Amino acid sequence: MINKMHTGDIYLPYDKEIFAKQTECLDKLYDFNQTRPTELEKRGKMLKEMFCEIGENCYIEPPFHANFGGKHVHFGKNIYANFNLTLVDDTHIYVGDYTMFGPNVTVASAGHPILPELREQAYQYNMPVHIGKNCWLGAGVIVLPGVTIGDNTVVGAGSVVTKDLPSNVVAVGNPCRVLREINDRDKEFYFKDRRIKYHD
Repeated sequence: MINKMHTGDIYLPYDKEIFAKQTECLDKLYDFNQTRPTELEKRGKMLKEMFCEIGENCYIEPPFHANFGGKHVHFGKNIYANFNLTLVDDTHIYVGDYTMFGPNVTVASAGHPILPELREQAYQYNMPVHIGKNCWLGAGVIVLPGVTIGDNTVVGAGSVVTKDLPSNVVAVGNPCRVLREINDRDKEFYFKDRRIKYHD
């Protein structure tokens, strides 16, 4: 069963070998979530042990939730995640440099078959998720299995991303759709009619 976790095939997640590995990862995640705000260096070291790979200057605000404690998560550098990031990392989740997660974001790689008889037996399948560089996922965004989000894309708060999103767009809604491209006006205004004042 453990070999099927990363192939997209249906499998039974309560396999003894899978459960043992998952429990070990969840123990590490529990310890991370018990750290104090002043223990930033300790948190950084723990994330390097927990994640498949993680770049420099990444910050995750506890509590952090992950099915395998980040074991199948690939973070670039300078990634920020606010409270209650949930990564359903039963298979691989890839996140590019400088991406930001608002509070209560969920990125799910796992799903269950529509057919009731298969769900009764607890079958599951996993599809990898790819999130590009310099993206911003607003508060409460949900990203579903198999989705790819391009570089620089902003996903509005509360959106449910069911299909791929291109690079350099603002996308919102349930299901999430492209609202517009990032444009020249965004170089002048950062919020409604508030102008950007660059500082040296």
